[in-house]
Amino acid sequence: MSVVVTGATGHLGRLIAEGLLDAGVDVVAGGRRTERVADLAGRGARVVEIDYDRPGTLADALAGADTLMLVSGSEVGRRVEQHGAAIDAAKAAGVRRVVYTSAPHADATDLVLAPEHKATEDLLAASGLVTTVLRNNWYTENYVRTLQQAAATGEIVGSVGLGRVASATRADLAAGAVAVLTGGGHDGRTYELTGDHAWTHHELALVASHLVGRPVVYRDVTPDEQRAGLLAAGLDEGTAGFVVALDRNIATGALADATDTLRTLLGRPTTPLVDGLTAAWSASA
Repeated sequence: MSVVVTGATGHLGRLIAEGLLDAGVDVVAGGRRTERVADLAGRGARVVEIDYDRPGTLADALAGADTLMLVSGSEVGRRVEQHGAAIDAAKAAGVRRVVYTSAPHADATDLVLAPEHKATEDLLAASGLVTTVLRNNWYTENYVRTLQQAAATGEIVGSVGLGRVASATRADLAAGAVAVLTGGGHDGRTYELTGDHAWTHHELALVASHLVGRPVVYRDVTPDEQRAGLLAAGLDEGTAGFVVALDRNIATGALADATDTLRTLLGRPTTPLVDGLTAAWSASA
């Protein structure tokens, strides 16, 4: 079996590529900045450029492959077009299966990030390819910047109320993807992948207190107050609007649904928030 991993130059894609290599799979590791994964060639991977905007790179990478591990792109607003190009290239190359990293409950949520993922899922459904959709919850590592702010100010500010987040580490989500790619019985399935525990921002503040070495509290504000504070801190309108919209999603439960699917794929409990953030915080130091 040969698996092409897109976005292997990013955090999640690289972890998936490494996990597949550990499992003895023939891996094609692709991305725009191939120097970031050049070391994987020494482990047996074929390292190639994959640029969604250059169809020839997709065709070259997918030639002879059985499976495409389509790690969702990072260019918000362009992902449907780019994912569509990868799906079309997979069909043209005779790829049998596509595994895709999507968003939680992408077909039934108001999550700000979901529409592009829902549209990609629709493209996959219409493609005629065998597919597996991995709807990944929020990454625990996304909160490292929050910890940095907490270290400086002693507080975490948001408008999430008592909303919960069933986050998981990238390492756990990557291992789940590897289990799907190397195991059987996953064709045609859609999985909601989360951590075992959905936590509140008050719990996040307790973990932050432990990690940054000072008392940290969560301070809840209104969305308008949050937006004003973000703009005053130098964020642009678009970024501030995204942060406020995401907090509103958390407040209404868009990331709160903790399932046992990921732990079942892993064959073990998922990494707790404190352990995942401890590792991420140490790596950022």
